[in-house]
Amino acid sequence: MPAPLDLDQLQTFAAIADCGSFTEAARRVHKTQSAVSMQIKRLEERLGHPLFVREGRRITLTPEGDELYSRSRRLLRINAEILDYFSQEDLSGTVRFGVPDDYAVRLLPKILTSFQESHPKILVEVTCQPSELLLEGIQQGRFDMIVFTQGTSHEFGEMFRTEPMHFVAGPEIRVLDCEQLPLACGSHVCCWRASAEAALNSIGRDFRVAYTSSSAMAVTSAVMAGLAVGVLPESAIMPDMRVLGVDDGFPRLPNAEIALMRASHGYGGIYDALACHILDELGNLYGEDKLVITAA
Repeated sequence: MPAPLDLDQLQTFAAIADCGSFTEAARRVHKTQSAVSMQIKRLEERLGHPLFVREGRRITLTPEGDELYSRSRRLLRINAEILDYFSQEDLSGTVRFGVPDDYAVRLLPKILTSFQESHPKILVEVTCQPSELLLEGIQQGRFDMIVFTQGTSHEFGEMFRTEPMHFVAGPEIRVLDCEQLPLACGSHVCCWRASAEAALNSIGRDFRVAYTSSSAMAVTSAVMAGLAVGVLPESAIMPDMRVLGVDDGFPRLPNAEIALMRASHGYGGIYDALACHILDELGNLYGEDKLVITAA
């Protein structure tokens, strides 16, 4: 029977795949860069395949490395679950958590308050940013876990919630009859903006992007002031906003897809505790699609 793979080597491999850098991975796994390089060399020799393609400073996975990455994450997760099962220690530590500010105002306080009540020894450091910045941040090692609003299109995003998206206006609607409908939305890389533009183009509705901001609060302020129409998920709609539907001449939008992503070290213990809590509070996918998390 072949000897089992070295989990320490797999952890180092996953860290490199996460950040695309041997130097940064060495910092994350608390090893020297030469030790990291030796671990990967031994792992490649063991498996008989190169795992990374090195093009200058850029490091990407080979097809074999890509296959190993997904399997490594499963092994690391199972290892964390086993250690948790037999651990007698109280959960304590710090989780660096990123979340889009679309959910920060209405949902985040409730979620974190109940989490701190049930896990007083776990500190959660929260950063609110647009999804595209959160995805960059977790790759660069600034977060242990993020919630993001681009569904599962990004690798290892585990979708746990969907909700309707709507065109919305403020209580005093002054813009619906404009020749060019003014929109308030995120930057050009925002998936909700892309959905809104595609939907309006599909019905031939002329529009212009009048207000652009990576801050959900800034976009909401423009909408509430009656200066533009916005695009929001159902849970982010303010009480005084008006939802604009087919009867108002607006097309339907695809659902928002909310996903959870962890760094490769973000399994077990304090990470599973927070992930499980987020799922319980926000998740609405069940059956085969439900994100299954065990927490100590």
